Amino acid sequence: MGKKRIVKKSGGNVDQGLKARSLSRVPRKKIAHGVLNIQSTYNNTIVSLADGEGRVLMWSTSGSLGFNGAKKGTPFAAAKIGELLAEKAQLMGMKSVDAVVKGVGSGRESAIRAFIAKGVEIHSIKDKTPVPHNGPRAKKPRRI
Repeated sequence: MGKKRIVKKSGGNVDQGLKARSLSRVPRKKIAHGVLNIQSTYNNTIVSLADGEGRVLMWSTSGSLGFNGAKKGTPFAAAKIGELLAEKAQLMGMKSVDAVVKGVGSGRESAIRAFIAKGVEIHSIKDKTPVPHNGPRAKKPRRI
């Protein structure tokens, strides 16, 4: 009947080549305190690390680590981003950050938890999620 083929599917693991490439590009500056910006949507999570003046030093998304489709918006993907940026921050000598969270996705909390687990202290957490005051104009009522 022929040879049976076995297809091995990756269970949401991070692409090691992409992770290694991302870790190789670490800025040479030494900064003790920074700002961690987390933008979490339903489809993706974007995490950036900036210095005190707001200049972005490094950033990463779940898509850049090899996650695709619906897996990009998961807490697991956000945690992997947090771990990667925490490793980069430690290579730069960063000891503490202020976290600014924006968005309603599921990766908000897990990115912060991963950052703490790697040993970088978080001083404060701000939620800058935009909230509409009244929203767009409602549709006119239907006439029958």
